Amino acid sequence: MNDQSNEKLYATANLLAVLTILYNIVEGGVSVWFGAADETLSLFGFGVDSFVEVISGIGIWHMVRRIRGNDGVSRDEFEQRALRITGWAFYLLTAGLVVTAGLSLIQQHRPESTTWGIIVSLVSISFMWALIHHKTKVGKALNSQAMLADAACSKACLYLSLVLLVASAGYKLTGIGSFDAIGALLIAYFAFREGKEAFQKARGLTCCCGC
Repeated sequence: MNDQSNEKLYATANLLAVLTILYNIVEGGVSVWFGAADETLSLFGFGVDSFVEVISGIGIWHMVRRIRGNDGVSRDEFEQRALRITGWAFYLLTAGLVVTAGLSLIQQHRPESTTWGIIVSLVSISFMWALIHHKTKVGKALNSQAMLADAACSKACLYLSLVLLVASAGYKLTGIGSFDAIGALLIAYFAFREGKEAFQKARGLTCCCGC
């Protein structure tokens, strides 16, 4: 593969990283806003998770630029710091969701509506599927294990979207409020896993997603 082809692939990888950051900012804002307005804990938690993913996305964007510059494998201090911040943020989100979901179950809280949860999850599933596809394609073309690992780890976001869809649709169809709280607990579980993986990657492991 010639240098010109490599440059195009790195430019594509950089664009995908930037799109991921911008999408998570928009998704986080919409989810938090409507999650709070509709008193939907699973959608609100999903939105906060998206904001945490922005920090992770900035680290990925930096990684693409680093690999493009020197084809390095080791993470530098910026990436390690971003991963540690991401890890703590996910742990805080996990704790908050567990406590709030527990209270929601005890009080038998019911959301005002989960329509926006369904809309956001469907959009997110479509975007994440396309993102994983293109990241994998670029990673294989560049023979970059780091980029392929990032594509594999993006599957966690796809699973989160599926959880939100099931929780939102479940409440919409049945009116059972516990669907929302259980969905929030599942999002907390994935947030905990993502936090643990962020700390492991900060210590030098390539990918710990188990995807």
